[in-house]
Amino acid sequence: MKNVKDMMLLYAVTDRAWVGKYSLYEQVEQALEGGITCLQLREKNLDYDAFLKEAIELKKLCYKYDVPFIVNDNVQIALESDADGVHIGQSDMQACDVRKLIGYSKILGVSADNLEQAKAAVVNGADYIGLGAVFNTATKDDANNMGLENLRLITQSVDIANVAIGGIKLENIPLLKDCNIDGIAVVSAIFASNNITQATASLLKSVKDIVKK
Repeated sequence: MKNVKDMMLLYAVTDRAWVGKYSLYEQVEQALEGGITCLQLREKNLDYDAFLKEAIELKKLCYKYDVPFIVNDNVQIALESDADGVHIGQSDMQACDVRKLIGYSKILGVSADNLEQAKAAVVNGADYIGLGAVFNTATKDDANNMGLENLRLITQSVDIANVAIGGIKLENIPLLKDCNIDGIAVVSAIFASNNITQATASLLKSVKDIVKK
């Protein structure tokens, strides 16, 4: 398994809302060609069998590109598809319980929007924390806007891998330069693009300039 911090550099989260000209599988492959360093499959409305089939297919695709594959929320799908890990939010199963189910060979990511949640994630066995929403975002209506000051506070106080998420796009990546982040997680900045591979490559180049060394 790759170093978790290295995986965070350009972390793509899928969103079926942007499927159109290309299938989700094709969109993911374009993002992999562009250089994403981790993929999270996020599905809220698929039935179990369809979700599992998709997860198995995308896991194989990510394996081809040597990119870690993470499943959002659904621990059972993550286990059955042999995903590299699972990512959970604050309203999902407790991180310590997820860790017991997936063991220590799998990656566990936890969302946090304040320092207390981030510290709890560490205590409960998280390998990385997803921090946001950093900027205003239309992807998650219930996301709290963390802001750059709180982002800096958390990254300076919590010593595990982290990824900033929420409203991040090519134009505002430079604002994150002094935030001590390991990378960015994006949804629409990749999957809403007319040229996913090119957009991904541009994001990767920009984030490499601002992440901590």
